[in-house]
Formats: sequence, C-alpha cells, structure tokens
Amino acid sequence: MRKFDFSAPAELFPSRNRKIASKVRYRRFDTAADAIRFAVEELPEPLLLGAYIEINEARLGHKDIRALYDCESYPLKKAVAVADKVVAADA
Repeated sequence: MRKFDFSAPAELFPSRNRKIASKVRYRRFDTAADAIRFAVEELPEPLLLGAYIEINEARLGHKDIRALYDCESYPLKKAVAVADKVVAADA
C-alpha cells in the first residue's frame, strides 16, 4: 500500500442496516487514524461491512479500513480483544 496520510481529516459513513438497531451515524474526525480506529474498534461488524471513510474526496471501504488499521505504519495504539471485551493495548 502506498504512503497514507493518517493525519488528514476524515468522515465516517456507517452502513445502514435495518436489522441492527444502532445510533451510530455520520461522524467527522480530526484525523484519519482516529476514524479508522473508531470504525474497527467501535462499530459493530455488520455496520463496518458497509461503512466507508472519506478522506480528501477518496473513499475507503471496509477492506481498506481494516488493511490500514493492520498496517505497521498505523500511528495509534490498538485495542486488544480479551474475552469478548476490547481493552486498551497498554492496560
């Protein structure tokens, strides 16, 4: 993957899934890194599948979001799943 600007402002558009009651709506983030972390760590999986993040008029789908979160250059600490709970990696 080419160099990605994790510091660029980003907008998150979660999918609309009528089967899941969710209060997650459009959100703006100061950085793409924050938007990516929110999408991966906070969105329920069915909402992430149809979600996209828009950065500088470019759209990133759920596969791109996951790839950026998993890449070595991702700048934020990642959460760790422990017994169906997400906790901070430094906890």
